[in-house]
Amino acid sequence: MERYIDPCAINGNIKAPASKSMTQRAIAAALLADGQSIIQNPSYCDDSLAAMSIAVGLGARVEPQVNELKINGSANLKEPKLNCGESGLAIRMFSPIAALYPVEITMIGANSLKKRPMFMIEEALNQLGVKCTSTNGFLPLTIQGPIEGGKCEIDGSVSSQLLTGLLMALPLASEDSEIKVNNLKSKPYIDMTIQILKSFGITIHNSDYNLFRIPGNQKYIPHNYIIEGDWSGGAFLLVAGAINGHITVQGLRNDSMQSDMAIIKALERAGAKMKLSENQIEISKSELKAFDFDASESPDLFPPLVSLASFCNGKSNIKGVSRLIFKESNRATTLKEEFGKMNIAITIKDDVMSVTGGQPKGAHVESHEDHRIAMAVAVASLGASGRVYIRDSQCVAKSYPGFFDDLRYIGAVIHE
Repeated sequence: MERYIDPCAINGNIKAPASKSMTQRAIAAALLADGQSIIQNPSYCDDSLAAMSIAVGLGARVEPQVNELKINGSANLKEPKLNCGESGLAIRMFSPIAALYPVEITMIGANSLKKRPMFMIEEALNQLGVKCTSTNGFLPLTIQGPIEGGKCEIDGSVSSQLLTGLLMALPLASEDSEIKVNNLKSKPYIDMTIQILKSFGITIHNSDYNLFRIPGNQKYIPHNYIIEGDWSGGAFLLVAGAINGHITVQGLRNDSMQSDMAIIKALERAGAKMKLSENQIEISKSELKAFDFDASESPDLFPPLVSLASFCNGKSNIKGVSRLIFKESNRATTLKEEFGKMNIAITIKDDVMSVTGGQPKGAHVESHEDHRIAMAVAVASLGASGRVYIRDSQCVAKSYPGFFDDLRYIGAVIHE
């Protein structure tokens, strides 16, 4: 679907979407608990729907309602082929969980997920005695458990999501386990995982993020879990306000473990006019200055940071480009290409992306079927000099299905 957006100021109060990454983790934990768990304020984005489908396939009874999700955990496998859609977290988190079952299970995916390498999952599970085979390093994966525990060593430089999956699965193994992790990035996401596991009665011992000890024979305890607002989606709303608005974003916890809460530091460095209070942020248009920011621990912030930098006076430098390769698109080259169409110059040298600010112009751009690219150009269009057409904008449903509706609610002029 092509949408086009006219430049306009936004104003009003808006609630941040629910966190999809926390929803997916809570679904996995509820699947593994013996009894009913209730997930309040869930995200029903495409990635969460994929997690729900996988949980059903692995034996859970899932009852989605408007503001809560009821899950009855079970280990009675119903479907030996599990579709992760386009969710990187789903394939990396549920593969170790699938290894708990003493039967062969096939993990498949769609579109961009088919292009993401799976060798890390294969290598880790093989180290733990599971027969796991990829298709030349890509999907589909076949997994034959059960996983019994033990020791493995993984690389955490590309993603922390496989570690999340191992931390979820290994407490149910018959033996104790140790995971050595080299060069772990996105540590806050592991904090989120451990926090949710603790809520469901699971103990993890973390030694400086490079050695994790997991006692075996643990049991997940059913739990009612409240999903907090999503800083990843909320970052786009905050940048929209800084670019051309006066808005209040509600539902973002100021004590959150989400790594993308770091958007506040970037906005402060850019001189954005903000007022922070408990669970809400008021932000207004102001003169913005160039900033330097290290997004290595929060790579999903690159798209909204590029939107922000496009309106800053001077050249902003964002570190962490190496974290962008294996996303829904190669976000480094995609951001450079699409913002280039809007007359914003982006250069990439080593691990740093430099963005020369100004005022984006109207243009025809493409999402590359990447939800965060679609949102980034949409936010930038609010302060552009002309209308911006966004091709394949429907991909925002992957993480934030109500994104364009929320922009309309605070005054954006969007045509489709």
